[in-house]
Amino acid sequence: MGTHIELTAADGHRLAAYRADPAGKPRGALVVVQEIFGVNSHIRGVADGYAADGYVAIAPALFDRTERGVEIGYSQPEIDRGRAIMQKLSMDNALKDVAAAAAFAAAATGKSVGIVGYCWGGTVAWVASAKLDGLACSAPYYGGGILANKDLKPRCPVLLHFGETDHAIPIGDVRAWLGARPELAAHVYAAGHGFNCDQRGSYHADSAKLARSRTLEFFRKHLG
Repeated sequence: MGTHIELTAADGHRLAAYRADPAGKPRGALVVVQEIFGVNSHIRGVADGYAADGYVAIAPALFDRTERGVEIGYSQPEIDRGRAIMQKLSMDNALKDVAAAAAFAAAATGKSVGIVGYCWGGTVAWVASAKLDGLACSAPYYGGGILANKDLKPRCPVLLHFGETDHAIPIGDVRAWLGARPELAAHVYAAGHGFNCDQRGSYHADSAKLARSRTLEFFRKHLG
C-alpha cells in the first residue's frame, strides 16, 4: 500500500502524487506517468508493482493543473472525458510536474531515477527522455503522440513498447520510424492499444508480462 504525497513544481504549482516504496533498500526510483484516466487504481497498482520489484515509484497527478482528483475508468464516456482533460494540458507543464516527481524521488532515495509511462504517459515519457536532464532511462508504452515527436533525440537510454494492432498508432509508421532510428531499442507485441492495463478490454496478458519483464531488465541495467 502506497501513500499520497504533494509535490511542488518549479513554477510553484502543487500537485498530488502517489508514492509506493519497496520493503527493503531501493534499487532506484521511478516516475510512473499516468494514462488519460488519472492516477487511478490501475496506475497505483503499477506503482505498487514496481515497488515490489525494489523501486521507489512516484506517480504524479498530471491532471491536477486542470482538474484535481481525477480517477476515471474505461467506458467510452470516461475515455472522452479523459481525452478532453488531456487536451487542455500543455506538454511543457506536464514536464514540469514530471521533473518535480523526479527531483523528489532522487532526494528521497539518493538513487538514479527512471521514467515509465503508458498511453498519453508514454508520450510524456518519450518527450521527457529528450527534454529533461537527469533521467537515467525511459520506458514509454504505446504513446499516441510519440510519432508526432519522432525527431527528438533522447538524452538517456530508451526502451519503447508498441502494439501491432494498435488502432491509434499505425504499426507501419512505427516500423518505418524505428527502421530509420536503429539506435532506439523497441519491441512490438501481438496486441492492441492499452495492452498493459488489466482493467481494459484490450488487455493482453502475455504481452503485458513479456513487456514488463523486458522493462524490469532494462531498469536493472540502468537503475540497479
